[in-house]
Amino acid sequence: MPKRKAKILIVDDAQINRIILCELLRNQYQILEAEDGKKALEMIKEDKSIDLVLLDIVMPNMDGYQVLEKMKEQRYLEYLPVIIISSEGDTTSMEKAYELGATDYIRRPFESYIINRRIKNTLMLYEKQKKLVHLVEQQIQKRVNNNTTLINVLGHIVEFRNGESGLHIQHIQTITKMLLLQMGKKSHEYKLSDADILLISTASSLHDIGKISIDEKILNKPGRLTKDEFEIVKQHSLIGAEMLKTVPNYNNNDLLEYAYQICRWHHERYDGHGYPDGLVGDQIPISAQVVSIADVYDALTSERCYKKAYSHGQAMKMIIDGQCGVFNPLLLECLYDISEEMKASLFENENYADQAVVSKMTDELVIKQFRSEMPKEKIMSLKTENFFRK
Repeated sequence: MPKRKAKILIVDDAQINRIILCELLRNQYQILEAEDGKKALEMIKEDKSIDLVLLDIVMPNMDGYQVLEKMKEQRYLEYLPVIIISSEGDTTSMEKAYELGATDYIRRPFESYIINRRIKNTLMLYEKQKKLVHLVEQQIQKRVNNNTTLINVLGHIVEFRNGESGLHIQHIQTITKMLLLQMGKKSHEYKLSDADILLISTASSLHDIGKISIDEKILNKPGRLTKDEFEIVKQHSLIGAEMLKTVPNYNNNDLLEYAYQICRWHHERYDGHGYPDGLVGDQIPISAQVVSIADVYDALTSERCYKKAYSHGQAMKMIIDGQCGVFNPLLLECLYDISEEMKASLFENENYADQAVVSKMTDELVIKQFRSEMPKEKIMSLKTENFFRK
């Protein structure tokens, strides 16, 4: 089987420059062309098989520096090398390109041998890097799989005692991961790595571990809880957090630290009206903020011993309208963005089939109204004990 030719994207507004590079490289590589930065970004987004970008600096509308900034924001530079080819050869231009993430910088006019050699070296370096990363990821994944299995077992034990759907843990993990990934696309405020996202999603399974100490009669009471009973249930967040903190090597384990944050603070609200500590805004760790929304959504859309399930559209509207407390505006935007993807991922599960069919007509009407009425102002908090018990 013939070896696949590497794919190179040439980005330059000057056609003559693209022609020269094409003629020089087309026998050794697959060649793509973009006449401006915007088109280049579209092609990079759509074609994940591009191996290298040859980028000019001086272009109209979006110059090479802006392309590098966007690629860095979208994390393309983590796996896709960029070689700048430009007539701008001053030290300042070169320094700026390197600072923005360029792998190499070649000044025009260039020698054909030099550019061929540097392209080949860059491709070889990134290929070796990918192989090393893959080997490391395989080892990490084995450990993660083992940890995830044990954590999910603990989570399912709590679900069993709590009379909840066996899918609750799976749903919390799925929604948490979707929200974190979308948040990374919309904002770099929290600067979470792929490893952080994996750890937070895994740790979310332990959000209610403290309920293992709560009386099953209270957890599974079909009617409304009394004030005293609700105060007992609220203790689960503190109990679970203390349980996790006493695990050996807690201070050296990122997974346990995220689990502690989530367990203790996933019932806090952005305006300070949550529990147990009444934290406000970003005093609440972002891990707990994300799991909080995921937990509320799944609680609303799941049937419990004390309530019927709400449809996807109804749950979305209740959360956005503030009927379940105040959440981080950025996370509400992310929830809105992933709404359809989340619905498809969760409700396609066979165990949700009947529920999805029953709610379909109501869901379509509510979500249509919700999309047209999404509030712009800060959302006010309302009590939610009638909607879900947490």
